[in-house]
Amino acid sequence: MTDTLPNPTVTDESPSASTASAATASASTPSASTSSAESIGPERRIVTAVPGPKSLAIHERRLAAVPVGVSSMLPVYIARAHGAVVEDVDGNRFLDLGAGIGVTTIGHTNDAVVDAARAQLGDFLHTLFTITPYESYVRVAELVAERTPGDFPKKTVLVNSGAEAVENGVKIARRFTRRRAVAVLEHGYHGRTNLTMAMNFKAMPYATGFGPFAGDVYHAPSSYPFRDGLSGEDAAARTIAYLEKHVGAEDLAILVVEPIQGEGGFQVPAPGYLPALQRWANANGVVIAADEIQSGMARTGAWFASSHFGFEPDLVFFAKGIAGGLPLAGVTGRAPIMDAAQPGGLGGTFGGNPVAAAAAVAVIEQIEQQGLLARGTQIGELLRDGLLALQRDFDVIGEVRGIGAMIAIELVRSGTAGTVKTPDPSAVTAISAFAAQHGVLILTAGTYGNVLRFLPSLAITDEQVHDALGVLREALQSLA
Repeated sequence: MTDTLPNPTVTDESPSASTASAATASASTPSASTSSAESIGPERRIVTAVPGPKSLAIHERRLAAVPVGVSSMLPVYIARAHGAVVEDVDGNRFLDLGAGIGVTTIGHTNDAVVDAARAQLGDFLHTLFTITPYESYVRVAELVAERTPGDFPKKTVLVNSGAEAVENGVKIARRFTRRRAVAVLEHGYHGRTNLTMAMNFKAMPYATGFGPFAGDVYHAPSSYPFRDGLSGEDAAARTIAYLEKHVGAEDLAILVVEPIQGEGGFQVPAPGYLPALQRWANANGVVIAADEIQSGMARTGAWFASSHFGFEPDLVFFAKGIAGGLPLAGVTGRAPIMDAAQPGGLGGTFGGNPVAAAAAVAVIEQIEQQGLLARGTQIGELLRDGLLALQRDFDVIGEVRGIGAMIAIELVRSGTAGTVKTPDPSAVTAISAFAAQHGVLILTAGTYGNVLRFLPSLAITDEQVHDALGVLREALQSLA
C-alpha cells in the first residue's frame, strides 16, 4: 500500500491562485493568545489543492521518518480544529464526519475540556495511581459506573487504550470464571494487540503477517440483518449453537460483543439478539461483555448503545469519546467480577492519567449540561432522513443503518440491492475521495470495504449536516 495521493485540481470552492496564495500564507499556526474557536469558522473552505503544498512538504518528511504501516486516509496535516471543523496547514477547512473515529464526540477543543486539562497540567502530570492515587480517577470510575447499563454494584479500572481495555476485560473474566476460552462475533473489531488481533474478524490490514496470535479465541456467527435476513431470536440461536458445539459453555470465560459493530460497518443486530445472548451467558456462567469503545459515550443518543437493546452486559469496555481526545480507556463491570483480580493484578504506568481523567470528568459534565444525548438523537434523525432521500435516488445505496450519530450506508453494485447485494468497495473509495477534495471527511468501513460511516461530533450544526449531505449527493452523482 502506498501512502501518497496525486496532487489534484483545485476544487470549485477555491479562489483564484493569488487569493489561494494569500490564504495559504495566513494559515500558520495561531499564537497562544488565539484559540481555535476564535480562528476557525464553521464553514468548509478549500483554498489549495488537497493535499496542499505545505501538507505535501510535511508528507515528504513523514515518508522518511514514519513506517509505511502507519498509513493515513488523507495526508493533509492538521494545524487546528474546533467543533466539527478541522483546518490543515494550508488553510483548508474540512467538515469532520469522523471525529477521529468517534473520539472527539463533543467536538474538537471543547472549551470546558481544554480548561479542565489545562488546570490539571498546572497541578501535577503523573504520580501513578497504584502508588499515590488521586481523586479524579475515582470520580471517573463513579461517573461511568452510574451511566453503564444495569442496576447493580460496579467497579472500574482505567487504562490507556481500547485494546488495553479489552485485554484487561478478558483477563478479569478468566480470573473470575477460571475458564480459558474467549468468544467474539464475526465482523467484529477489538484492537491491534496480539490478543485483540486474534479477536478481530478481518485480518487485512490489522493482522496479516503479524502472527502467531493468542489462542483459545473463537469467532461465532453474528446478526447481520441486511445480509442474513434472520430475526434476532434465530440469529442468537445460530450464535449459541456455534458456541456450544465449538467451545462448550463450561470452557468459555467471556463472550465479547459490539452492540453496534464499528469497523464491521455499523451493523445493528436484529431486535432480541443481544438479550438472547445475555440470557444464555447468564444461565451458563459466561461473562458477557459489551465493547462500547466506538459506540459509547453519548454517540447513539444514549450513554452506551447497549441501552437501546435492553442489554445489560457484565462488563463494558470504553475508550475513544471518554476524554475529548486525550488517551483514556477502561473496563466497568459487576463488582464481584472486577474484584476477582488479586491486588496488583490490574494497573499500568499511565493508566488513568490525571490530565486525561480531568478531561473525562469535563466531557461527562458537558454531555449533561449541553443536552448532548438528545442532540445525538437529533443528528441521527437528520442524517438518516438525508441518507434515505439519497437512497431513493441512487440504488448503489443498499442500506442505511445505525442509531444516533452513528450512521452508515452500505454500497452495492447498481441493481443488486434487493437481490445478491454485491458489495461495491470502489464506489466507497471514489465517494470518500470526492468528499475530501470538497472539504468533507467521511470514514470507510465494513468487512467488504463497502461501507461509508458517519461519526460526526455532537457539536455539528444542522447547517453543517445539510452541507455535508449536499457534497455526498454530488459525490454520488459523480459516480455516473
